[in-house]
Amino acid sequence: MIKTIVPSIGKILVDKGWTMATAESCTGGLVAATLTDFSGSSAWFSGAVVAYSNEIKMSLLHVPETVIIEHGAVSEETVRAMAEGVCKTMGVNVGISLSGIAGPTGGTPDKPVGTVWMGWHVNGETYAEKILFSGDRMDVKQQSLQTVLEKLHKFLKES
Repeated sequence: MIKTIVPSIGKILVDKGWTMATAESCTGGLVAATLTDFSGSSAWFSGAVVAYSNEIKMSLLHVPETVIIEHGAVSEETVRAMAEGVCKTMGVNVGISLSGIAGPTGGTPDKPVGTVWMGWHVNGETYAEKILFSGDRMDVKQQSLQTVLEKLHKFLKES
């Protein structure tokens, strides 16, 4: 699926004259690495921020400290701010963000291992969704990668 969806995302972005960037926490740059595996991605992919710490989320992605204090790093409010922030930082039209608990540690009753919040900022509109994935750490990261790109593709086709 990745082999067909990424070139399609790239074509849509080029056709619209848009560029994109990623803001990643739990995936540690996996989405950016996957996008840059495709020749020609420099025409539409500007860069990434791997914001593993809350300090980086706040300083580089403009996530308000109050959002992290009140809602946590793994929350709808945080990924929305991350997606919007990466667009501002990188000067792009499209930003995607991920923050979650890949495990095997770090889960809580409210946010168990496998909880991932994803955000998309597409030409002025921001979306967010929480998904609970299963499996080990790499499974959670791979499922997050697949899902965030599938949903980005859908949003781009609809915009």
